[in-house]
Amino acid sequence: MKRRGYDEEDASASVGPPQSRPRLNPPGDSSFLEDGSTENLARKVADHYSKRTNQTLEEREASPIIHLKKLNNWIKSVLIQLYARRGDAVLDLACGKGGDLIKWDKAKVGYYVGVDIAEGSIEDCRTRYNGDADQNPRRKRFTFPARLICGDCYEVHLDKVLEDDAPFDICSCQFALHYSWSTEARARRALANVSALLRPGGTFIGTMPDANVIIKKLREAEGLSFGNSVYWICFDEEYAQKRFKSSSPYGIKYKFHLEDAVDCPEWIVPFHVFKSLAEEYDLELVFVKNSHEFVAEYLKKPEFAELMRRLGALGDGNLDHSTLSQDEWEVAYLYLSFVLRKRGQLDNNRRSSRVNKGQMQISKDDILYIEGGM
Repeated sequence: MKRRGYDEEDASASVGPPQSRPRLNPPGDSSFLEDGSTENLARKVADHYSKRTNQTLEEREASPIIHLKKLNNWIKSVLIQLYARRGDAVLDLACGKGGDLIKWDKAKVGYYVGVDIAEGSIEDCRTRYNGDADQNPRRKRFTFPARLICGDCYEVHLDKVLEDDAPFDICSCQFALHYSWSTEARARRALANVSALLRPGGTFIGTMPDANVIIKKLREAEGLSFGNSVYWICFDEEYAQKRFKSSSPYGIKYKFHLEDAVDCPEWIVPFHVFKSLAEEYDLELVFVKNSHEFVAEYLKKPEFAELMRRLGALGDGNLDHSTLSQDEWEVAYLYLSFVLRKRGQLDNNRRSSRVNKGQMQISKDDILYIEGGM
């Protein structure tokens, strides 16, 4: 499949992103940086995503980053197709509005639990699961029972909440794990939850910002902000020296704006620290790839090239000649994909004793709301 929208040599993590249009200057609003308490920042992130309503197909297609969104959906689809097996029990952390439900359905999973801090997102996820959303009115009902939980999966002891649902075969956390990195306690709780709920041999798949790329761009920038026509990143004055102590790898905050997607605080996740911390919770690295590298590798496989054509991130090669812009491709370079596996021997007789609490139709009363360090 011919790659359009970027040069062949650019499809590698070892090569910088293509030249882009001038960045948008970040506004002077520093509201996200004024209140440093973890609880308030987590609530602001939750409120931001809650306010983002489900979009119609027409609204989605009009997005200035529609091809980036399609590319990200392709990356998530590839991860799910590579690692999910028929009948798997899925734990989807920071599940958002349920954008990956169809991907899990196509993988023929057997059970799904979605957890998200944002009440609005969980309600939209419920609507989407029930088939009531208007994104695709012809969508058939999902084939797996599901359960939805509203709570902060970086604070709550999910092993207690999901004691009767565990163990899970696969855990997913897409474009959200960096929100746990505001403190070491939250980062540890996130990984402790994953480890406690995965069966031995289970898989943890995810995507998050690539700290190496972000810090490299910061150091190349004239000031403390950088970006292009669709995104910008701004660091606070405390990082004016553009140096970060290895003894303090948590709480390195920046503000991130992505057109039609994100406008909230995020945190740097040094991947070598993440890998070491994960190992403390019996989670071993299978692979990590920058999104450019990921695209270059898996686009070579015919089944994934065909999936890319169908999703249309690079256009469909037929009627749709639009494609990923240079600026969207630069944003893709800011992210990586990872796969971890929990230590231990795979048990082929999995789930035989689990009490399945899922529903095929989820009412508002079925959603479990949890708070604090429960």
